[in-house]
Amino acid sequence: MMNELIIEDLVIGEGKAAVKGALITTHYTGTLLDGTVFDSSHRKSKPFQCVIGTGRVIKGWDIGIMGMCVGGKRKLSVPAHLAYGERQIGEHITPNSDLYFEIELLEVLTRD
Repeated sequence: MMNELIIEDLVIGEGKAAVKGALITTHYTGTLLDGTVFDSSHRKSKPFQCVIGTGRVIKGWDIGIMGMCVGGKRKLSVPAHLAYGERQIGEHITPNSDLYFEIELLEVLTRD
């Protein structure tokens, strides 16, 4: 089990940076330690939008996407306490699961 969030930049983006309160658009794939895919925006053929840094998504995303720039790709290794903790989510995510995401940042919208 991991204790800390691990952030790995696979591709450094050139565009606008993700900041607290921004509406971001991403493509992502989420996997378990054994490689099982539990969620993927690619499978839905539709990017995922969320407001970042305000508790709308798991803490691992709120922390791990900050400062990421549009066009970038990042791998997040999220310990259970920054994901769903002791909750069972769907059929694949068991309590205390560490989660792994590969995220591509497509767009950042801010109110400025």
